[in-house]
Amino acid sequence: MLDFVRSAAAFVVVLGVLVFVHEFGHYLAARWRGVRVEAFSIGFGRAIASWTDRHGTIWKLAWLPLGGYVKLHGQERPEDVEDEVRARWVPGETFHDKPVLSRAIVVAAGPVANFLLAIVLFSGLFIALGTPVTLPVIGAVLPDSAASRAGLLANDRVETIADQPINTFEDLQRIITTHPDKTLAMTIKRDGADRQVQVTTEARTSGGQQVGLLGVRGGAVEYHHVSVPAALWGGVTQTWTITAETFSGLAQMIRGSRGTDELGGPLRIAQMSGQIAQLGIASLISFIGVLSVNLGLINLFPIPVLDGGHLLFYLAEALRGRPLPQRAQEYGFRAGLAFLACLFVFATWNDLTHLGLFRWVANLIG
Repeated sequence: MLDFVRSAAAFVVVLGVLVFVHEFGHYLAARWRGVRVEAFSIGFGRAIASWTDRHGTIWKLAWLPLGGYVKLHGQERPEDVEDEVRARWVPGETFHDKPVLSRAIVVAAGPVANFLLAIVLFSGLFIALGTPVTLPVIGAVLPDSAASRAGLLANDRVETIADQPINTFEDLQRIITTHPDKTLAMTIKRDGADRQVQVTTEARTSGGQQVGLLGVRGGAVEYHHVSVPAALWGGVTQTWTITAETFSGLAQMIRGSRGTDELGGPLRIAQMSGQIAQLGIASLISFIGVLSVNLGLINLFPIPVLDGGHLLFYLAEALRGRPLPQRAQEYGFRAGLAFLACLFVFATWNDLTHLGLFRWVANLIG
């Protein structure tokens, strides 16, 4: 019960921060481009609390914390609303009155805000704690692996491989992956003394090519303090690295070289939020940064209904000089909704499988 409460509370905090920043990006861009904002809501359903600011925007905190929205004045297409609704629109302040560039800026501002949040969070961590460096210390040895057969043990520190110095765990990974099915000379430090070990790596096919495997997990992390400019740049590069790794992982899934069981939904995020919250505030902040990058990327996918789909329609409008036909947009939105619904069901199935629900049901029936 305690784990459930902790996971739920951490999930609400994580999702609340991500949604607020995303929607606040839309809000600020709308105000900048002269679009009136009618409502700003965190969560869906009945409002727990609400207030109206001096610009007439209703700010709401709703009881279902699974998202949020910004309601723009005149956001609906004129042909989709009744005459009485259009009569209440203020000329010059409606979303659809604005040029296509202004509309694109408002839509793109949400994902951009998520990327900026990630940069700020990572930079703040680097300023407060320093940049993390994973030491080449073995945290755990997997059973029946190349490392276990070579006699490697947890807490062994790798000094060299094939006469190449090893300063970080990433150095170890880089050399091992580029030497599949090879016997390598390794120098390790154990109990303060250097030892020589011969390791024969395993081989696995990944992305159409052979990569080497050792069968160890990383251990100790060390923090190196850096200057503020270096920390800020570190936040940018960390955000870029996560973006590139996300694209790489998706490409591997599309090619079939990586399983889709890693795709998770709200249940997986809730579980991970609770687990990571136990590790401390720094780990939770880092987790929010990673999720913020992923949320920004997902929203930029060219799928109708998402921000990226709207941007695709606006690009077509800019090139054609007029919006796409209404029927084409409707079909696009229907296809986008169907795709997202299927993706949500698939991700939820993965979540339930990961949580062991089906195994629990099978055991219960058996």
